[in-house]
Amino acid sequence: MIRRLFLSLFLLIFVFFHTYAQGHEQWHTPYVIRGEVVVDLEPIYAGYVDIEYPLSIPSASRRALEEMSMLFSAMIYGWTFNYEVGERARRIPEVLELEQIGSIKYGDPALQVTETEIRDMTLRVWADYNLNDSQQRRMQVWRTGMIRNAQATGYGPVQLNEYPGWLAIKQTALEDAARAALRASLRGSERNRPKQVTGFISLASFPRYYIDAGRWAVFARFRMQITEIIPFSAY
Repeated sequence: MIRRLFLSLFLLIFVFFHTYAQGHEQWHTPYVIRGEVVVDLEPIYAGYVDIEYPLSIPSASRRALEEMSMLFSAMIYGWTFNYEVGERARRIPEVLELEQIGSIKYGDPALQVTETEIRDMTLRVWADYNLNDSQQRRMQVWRTGMIRNAQATGYGPVQLNEYPGWLAIKQTALEDAARAALRASLRGSERNRPKQVTGFISLASFPRYYIDAGRWAVFARFRMQITEIIPFSAY
């Protein structure tokens, strides 16, 4: 009898923590990827107050889905990149050009919200994205082969001459994190600084956005595949 009660209690604890983990952690399978976004209900971006302030719950929900579409696209499809590494001594600027390979549209039925919470004037939303066969193959490529892993922090603009929209500001910070991750990866693998690098890069998981000194910052992990490295000696 005591043994049976102990077993029942163990199963209840296991089910509870398994369910909690599914709701509050990022996890991925060959068929499903998962992530959380946090929407500020009182948004101020680089000194600009949104037209709607504070955000209504329907508006915040739409923003959460739009941001999720952007981030799931970056995980599944990623970007091609052309990175001019730059060198201050030669007055060569650092430039990263990204081109999106594919995108997930707003309202995609494969994106399913699993949990929402309002806390500290933020809307927190967890969602799953159910991968089709083609997307499963893409994710498999990102997880195997000659793939490098890197992480970095990126920043949005301090000041803006014109407000481009909340999602564009977050996208800018994410692209800056990709630039920093590429630079850190090359610094660790290349003895001599190259002039130009091309390849593919994707998000490894949902990033973490936060405000730093009045501007958006983001910590993100990336997967990258370098297809060509051009040294300065080639010019």
